[in-house]
Amino acid sequence: QLRLVESGGGLVQPGGSLRLSCAASGSTLDTYAITWFRQAPGREREAVYCITGRGPSTTYDDYVKGRFTISRDAAKSTVYLHMNSLKPEDTGIYYCAGTISGHVCYEWPSKYDYWGQGTQVTVSS
Repeated sequence: QLRLVESGGGLVQPGGSLRLSCAASGSTLDTYAITWFRQAPGREREAVYCITGRGPSTTYDDYVKGRFTISRDAAKSTVYLHMNSLKPEDTGIYYCAGTISGHVCYEWPSKYDYWGQGTQVTVSS
C-alpha cells in the first residue's frame, strides 16, 4: 500500500516562498492521483492542487491560482507543492493524499485512500 510523508513546512514571512514535498513509498506513484489539501485553524480541510498519475494537474482553490504550482518527480517518487507570494491566509496544516484512481483528480477528502500526517505552514510577520 501507499505511504505518504510530507515535509518542507515552516515559518515564513508574507511574500515568501516554500516548497513542500510529498514522498511516496510502498507502491508505484504513477498509479495514484495526488492532491495537496490544507486545513487552516477553525476551517474545514480543503483541496488545493491535484496531479494525476499521468501528469495533468488541477487547481481547486482560486485563491492560490497564480501563486502555487504542483509538480511530480517520478524518479524520486515525490510530488511537490511550490508556494510563492505566501499570505497569512495560507497558514495551516498541509496534507498530501492519494487515490488509487490515478487518472482522475477529486476535490473531496473522502475520495482519498492514503494520507500523510501533514506539515505545518505558518505565514506571519
